[in-house]
Amino acid sequence: MAGRAIFSVSSCSPSLCIPYSTASFSSMNRLALPAVRISPRTNRFPRIHCSLSANDIKAGTNIEVDGAPWRVLEFLHVKPGKGAAFVRTKIRNYVNGSTVERTFRAGISVEEANIYKETKQFTYKDGSQFVFMDLTTYEETRLNESDMGEKTKWLKEGMECILLYWKDKVIDFDLPITVKLKVVDVDPGLRGDTVQGGSKPATMETGAIVAVPLFINVGEEIFVDTRTGAYMNRA
Repeated sequence: MAGRAIFSVSSCSPSLCIPYSTASFSSMNRLALPAVRISPRTNRFPRIHCSLSANDIKAGTNIEVDGAPWRVLEFLHVKPGKGAAFVRTKIRNYVNGSTVERTFRAGISVEEANIYKETKQFTYKDGSQFVFMDLTTYEETRLNESDMGEKTKWLKEGMECILLYWKDKVIDFDLPITVKLKVVDVDPGLRGDTVQGGSKPATMETGAIVAVPLFINVGEEIFVDTRTGAYMNRA
């Protein structure tokens, strides 16, 4: 029995079933399995383009309209007393950031945008480019400062971000919801400020300006919500 392994086949798909309760490795070698090609650069499985019904549109859905990727921000299913039902949406263009309102007839087919995400680490800034690295493959991705918007004011070296790809191009990136930043410039607080409340502008190590409580001083670290730019609490 050397060199042979015996096992039981409890369940399988019709195309791969073996008509006996036991099989050897030599039998398994004769099974033809469908090949799946994986991209050697990113180790990603290929995505299948598909469509969805306008009835399935909801906030967060990614759709392709006029050859561009859009994210649904708001939606409303409308059934008028007369005429066909429709879906009223507010969508944002991933590429240029514009926001528009778009109406779709209920039941029509809408192309789903093939958007996928990858986690990258922001490593350094090279001139006007921000460099992100894949910590598994060490492959670098460079984004131009002009294409990144105001999110750059929260970026710190070593921060992990999620890059969004469409047709193998980066179209956007997501920051961590919370970031810890050091205060580098702020007016000194006054006695009794913690009781009276209020706030003052403070400059962070990344150059961002955040409204902080009056008791916050230079050198302290604080947590900031990157979605709103609001002070959360001391680190």
